[in-house]
Amino acid sequence: METCLKVMVVDTDSVRRAQLVESLHNTGCRVIEHDALSLELVARLESVRPDVIVIDADAPDRDMLEHLCMISRDQPHPIVMFTDDDDTGNIKQALRAGVTSYVMKGIDPARIKPILQVAIARFEEHQTLRHDLADAQCQLAQRKVIERAKGIVMKQKGIGEDEAYRLLRKLAMDRNAKISEIAEQVIGLDKAFS
Repeated sequence: METCLKVMVVDTDSVRRAQLVESLHNTGCRVIEHDALSLELVARLESVRPDVIVIDADAPDRDMLEHLCMISRDQPHPIVMFTDDDDTGNIKQALRAGVTSYVMKGIDPARIKPILQVAIARFEEHQTLRHDLADAQCQLAQRKVIERAKGIVMKQKGIGEDEAYRLLRKLAMDRNAKISEIAEQVIGLDKAFS
């Protein structure tokens, strides 16, 4: 069974917003309406927790882009923007600000649900890639710390690389800690006594 999407609709034009809300209701979506992309909306997102945010606007302006950046940074959500604006620069700015799907006008009610589903899928994929990148960067940083600590141990003890690593690993196991934590301690001690 397909789940009902919770959609937050943002549009300053009440007539246009009402038409979009009706189309979304007809596709089985639960709709939360908001009249402007503002700090109040950004604060409200945490309690509302929509599956997707739909913005209907003539063109993305500077304030809108700033609010989108805040949402993307603090409370990432899939964001679909319906607009009349086909300016390449504005499209790029909107995508950089966190818009998942930028759709030119001509909202065909039959296309709304698939557009939302694609935006959600793209958003989830993007979030996975961001998490994978953050994990890889963290692992690389830990690896650098371990390599530096190995160098310190090798120099202090006059031993080889493999033996220095085994020593760090044994210390980590004995202290029930991560090897990167032991490596940071070794570096800290080396700095203190240098």
